[in-house]
Amino acid sequence: MMLVRSVANELIPHQLRSYLYSAFRYFFTPLSPDLTLAIDERCGMSKNQVYEAAEVYLSTRISPKTERLKLSKTRKQKHFTIGLEKGELVVDGFEDVRLTWRFVCTEGQKPHGGEKKHFELSFNKKHKDKVLDFYLPYVFLKAEEIKKQDKMIKLYSRQCPFSCEDDNERRGGSWGSIILEHPATFDTLAMDPALKKMIIDDLEMFLRRKAYYKKVGKAWKRGYLLYGPPGTGKSSLVAAMANYLKFDIYDLGLTSVRSDAELRRTLLSTTNRSILLIEDIDCSSEVLERQMRNKNKKLPDKTGLTLSGILNCIDGLWSSCGDERIIVFTTNYKDRIDPALLRPGRMDLHINMSYCTTDGFRLLASNYLGISSKHNPFFAEIDSLLNSTEATPAEAAEELMKSDDPNIALQGLVNFLKRKRDEADDETENKATGCGEVDSSVRRLNAIVSRVKRLKTNVDRRKIMMRKRK
Repeated sequence: MMLVRSVANELIPHQLRSYLYSAFRYFFTPLSPDLTLAIDERCGMSKNQVYEAAEVYLSTRISPKTERLKLSKTRKQKHFTIGLEKGELVVDGFEDVRLTWRFVCTEGQKPHGGEKKHFELSFNKKHKDKVLDFYLPYVFLKAEEIKKQDKMIKLYSRQCPFSCEDDNERRGGSWGSIILEHPATFDTLAMDPALKKMIIDDLEMFLRRKAYYKKVGKAWKRGYLLYGPPGTGKSSLVAAMANYLKFDIYDLGLTSVRSDAELRRTLLSTTNRSILLIEDIDCSSEVLERQMRNKNKKLPDKTGLTLSGILNCIDGLWSSCGDERIIVFTTNYKDRIDPALLRPGRMDLHINMSYCTTDGFRLLASNYLGISSKHNPFFAEIDSLLNSTEATPAEAAEELMKSDDPNIALQGLVNFLKRKRDEADDETENKATGCGEVDSSVRRLNAIVSRVKRLKTNVDRRKIMMRKRK
C-alpha cells in the first residue's frame, strides 16, 4: 500500500487526486434529509424584507434553552427589544414541520466591510413547498402585526443631523429621523366636524382600495393640498393624519434639492406607508427662479430642479416606485401655486383650513378648559363675535391658555375678539375714506420725532459726562 501510494503521488497530478477524492466522498457519504435556506441581511443596496420579518418574528420565539440574547432600549421606546446573539438557535414549529433558525455573523472580506449577517433556516426537504408557500408568508404576517403594535412614528428630514434608526439603516445617506411625539389627533383638532369626517372617510377609502388602484392602472398614492392663513392648524392636521394611519412623515424642503436627479434619489429612499410633506409650496417658487437663472446664464437644465422634474416625481413614471403613499402640500396662498400642480392626480383633495368656527371654539374650550356645556354665558357672545371676526384657532387657543379659571379665560377671549373686530372696522373705514395713507404718514412722522428725541437725550448725557470729567 505504501508503494502504491508513493507511485500514485508521483504519477497522478494533485488536481486529479483532489477530484478523485471528492468524487469518492460524494458517492460514499450519506445524503442529508435537511434543506437550509440562507437569508442575507441585504439584497444589493436595499434591506432584505425576509430578513427584517424574520428578525421581528424570532424576537417572540425565544425558548428557555437559549443561552445568549441581545437586549436594547432607546430613550423613547416603551418596551425592551430582544434579539438573538450570533450562533444562537431557535426551534419553531408550523403544523407538522419542525424548523430550526440560526443567526450567523461573519467578518467581511474587505478591510472595512464590517459584519455580514444572515439567518439560516433548516427543515426537512419534503416540506419545502409548505415552508415557501405557507410558513414564510405566515412569518411576514406575524411580523407586520408585531410592528403595528410597537410602531413608533418617525419624522424624517434631510436636515436632521442624526437618526433614531435602531438598526443604523442609512436611507440613501440623505434622511435623518426623530421619534414623532406630536399629540394631535382628529379628536383634538379645532375643525368643522363635517370636514373632519370627510377627511377620515377619504383616508379610510384610500387604504382599502389597493386592488382598485391596480385595476384602473394608477399608482397607489393620494395627494392633499392644505391651504389657509397661518395658525389654522395645517401642520397639526398632518400630525393627526400620521397618528391616525401610523405612517411616518418625510419632511421635504424643495429649496434644499439642487437637481431633478437628487429629487428622484431622495424620493426613492422613502418607504411605503408614509406621508411626504412639502410645506409652503408657494414659497418654493425660487426653485423655478433658479431654473430661469440657469437658462439666462446658458447653463444646462440638469444643473437645477425644474417644474417638470417635480411633476414627474409626483405624478409621472417615478411616482409608481412605491405603494400606499400620501403626499401633502401646504400653503398660505393657494393662488400663488402653479396650476399644473393643482390638478387631480397631483393634488387630489383641496382642504381649506379656515378661521376658527363656533364648533372649533367649543372643541378648544373642552380641551383647554374642560367646559362642555353650551349654556355658558360667554358662549353666545363668542359665537356672535366669531361669525363677524377672523380669528385663527391658534389665536383663540392662546387666549384660553392665559388662565386656569374658565370665566377669566373666556372673558379674555371676548376682549381679544372685540379688539380684532374694532381693528378690522377701523381698517375698513380708513380704506373707504382714503385716510390710510395719511395715518401711515403720521405714524412714520411720530417715529422720526421719537428717534430725534432719543438722539438729543444721548447728546445731552455725553455733554454732562464731559463736564464732570473736566
